[in-house]
Order: sequence, then C-alpha cells, then structure tokens
Amino acid sequence: MIMEKLYAWFKEGTVTFPSFLFSHYKTMGLNEQDVMLLMQLQNFIESGNGFPTPSQLSERMTFQESECLFLIQRLMQRGFIKIEEENTQSVGHESYSLEPFYEKMLECFLMTIKQKETGQEQEKSDNLYTVFEQEFGRPLSPFECETLAMWMEDEHHPDIIKAALRESVISGKLNFRYIDRILFEWKKNGVKTLDQAKSQGQKFRSYQKKDKKTEPYAADKDVPFYNWLEQ
Repeated sequence: MIMEKLYAWFKEGTVTFPSFLFSHYKTMGLNEQDVMLLMQLQNFIESGNGFPTPSQLSERMTFQESECLFLIQRLMQRGFIKIEEENTQSVGHESYSLEPFYEKMLECFLMTIKQKETGQEQEKSDNLYTVFEQEFGRPLSPFECETLAMWMEDEHHPDIIKAALRESVISGKLNFRYIDRILFEWKKNGVKTLDQAKSQGQKFRSYQKKDKKTEPYAADKDVPFYNWLEQ
C-alpha cells in the first residue's frame, strides 16, 4: 500500500527551476507572488494545460480569481510571459510561454557574472596600487597614480604590470619611466600572459650576460628606448 502511494506520488512529477531564481528574483524585479504564479504556470504547461484560466490558478493559490488575472496581466506587461497562438486544423489554440521569463533570468545571470568580474578587476586594480607603494616604500604621487591608470586603460592587465614592476626591481631600475618602457616593448612583442612575460625577462637576462656592453632595458638617457631586448 505504501509503495503504491509512493508510486502515485512520483507520477505527479516535479517542476524544476534554476536555483539562481530563488536567490535573484528580487534583482529581476519579481516578488514572491510573481514567482509562485510563474511556477504554477510552468506546472500547468508541463501537465498539458498550456493556457490555464485565472479560475484554475486561483484554485491552487491563496489569491482570488481577479488577483490571478491581475498578476498575469502585470507579468505580460513587464515582458515576463507572452501568449502564443497555434493553428491546428483550422482551430486556434492559445498558450502561455515562459520563454521571455527565462531570457530575463539568463540576462540577469550574465549581468551578475559581469559585475562579479568587474569587482574582481577593481580589487586587482586597488591591490596594484598597494603593491607599487610597497615596492617604492612610499605613497605614489598623483602623476604616478595617473600613469598606473593609463597603463590599465591601455589594456595592460594588472598581473602584467606587476610582472614589469618585478623586472624593474630585478634590474635595479625602480622607476615608472623604466617600467613604462618594459610594458611598451612587451605590448609590441605580443606579450599577454605571465609565462610570456617571464620568458621575455629570462631571455633579456641571458642576453645581458652574453653582452655586458649592452645596457639592459634601455637606460633613460644613454640608450635608445627601442633597443630594449634587441637581439
């Protein structure tokens, strides 16, 4: 007897929604009433009734028929659901479509990811200023802060900028002009990853050992800028 009841229970089926909905429906501009109505519509659709009446919805919910009608109209006006018409053998059928609702949920999901990535980039940028101040042993000047911002606007990733800073420390030439030259040469040579930056640094130091007469990374006054890492 218990197994028969369990079997009947499982035959009722389930309605699945992304867990993202339950943590972000407020961000999407929905409230608890909207979400429950959407869940009810989804259940009706999966059960074969694509166009439940406000009365049928009201039987399952704590809302009056007029309230269900109002909720449906409001969701349609806000672009969360739409009515589709299908003609079969000269007979017209209408049904609700939740496709707009899922599209909005996907847009919200992508926006959330973008905001998270933007926040991470901002955190890296803030950390970048801290790293430079620690290496220089003092607060950065307004001009130096502006130079850092310019490097990032020039699409130098914070990690690449830090790698250039390390190269300047290793070379014993800790100044912004020198770091700017490193970044310029790396960009010219297509350096976009830390591995590529490391390889460029090792290549330069190897070259430096072979030719002691060549000034590394182009000295500010004596060696032309374009000779950095010239082979």
